[in-house]
Amino acid sequence: MAAPVAAPAFRACERAPAPGLLPYVTAYTGYRQEASAPSVHQGVASGHLTFLLCLDGRVEMLANADPRHPPGSFTAAVGGLHDAPARIAQGDPQTGLQLRLTWRGARAVLGLPAAELAGNTVDLHDVLGRRADALLERLAAADGWPARFALLDAELAALVAGGPGERGIPPEVGYAWDRLVETGGNLRIEELAREVGWSRRHLAGKFRAETGLGPKAAARVIRFEAACDRLRAPDRPSLARVAAEAGYVDQAHLSRDFRDLAGIPATAWLAEREGG
Repeated sequence: MAAPVAAPAFRACERAPAPGLLPYVTAYTGYRQEASAPSVHQGVASGHLTFLLCLDGRVEMLANADPRHPPGSFTAAVGGLHDAPARIAQGDPQTGLQLRLTWRGARAVLGLPAAELAGNTVDLHDVLGRRADALLERLAAADGWPARFALLDAELAALVAGGPGERGIPPEVGYAWDRLVETGGNLRIEELAREVGWSRRHLAGKFRAETGLGPKAAARVIRFEAACDRLRAPDRPSLARVAAEAGYVDQAHLSRDFRDLAGIPATAWLAEREGG
């Protein structure tokens, strides 16, 4: 699941989490989306889980990336890793916070492996219970985004301190994911398996059991997320330049990933984020 679409009626405020949380959460975004004509947003595949907290309005999932999981309506939700687009309704006003959660953060913050959320969007109340309601109430009462971000720092630190941390994560899986990130998703899986000391099949099974994606799918999503982040940079590089920098064969290769992982052409994705 991806960030709400940027549009003329969309405002956002971003901040990095406290340093101690960065292995588990890499970004906070506070946003306000004003009412607009009904539309459908494609939730782009990402190397992060999406943690959404609505202060008003709801997240309306029309279709999850994995069609075996039903749609739903949420005031607080967490979306797992996926390598296909999801579909999200837009048009109603909404204020909320979005967090980029790492697959390690699924265990550390939520107490479960990321694989349990793969391709799905789950009500946060089903994961955190009454603590989810208390968090929403405190965030709504906080005075402004800085206060809300500080509250998130404190609440997430408490969840991490009281949770299992990274216990249960095979170190080989952690190493394999980190190597994929280091190489921008451009490391051959055969080479990765040799580095880990496992067969490719064994690595794929263990990797998927923890993250919800196989190593090849994860590499593709990691490379695509890096390309999307680069396209959002202030200097607005061209698609051809981003494709070359991210390790794609050519611009057409990146365009195919937009079709498969975002569900829309790159030009449409860029237009959404520029308010076009």
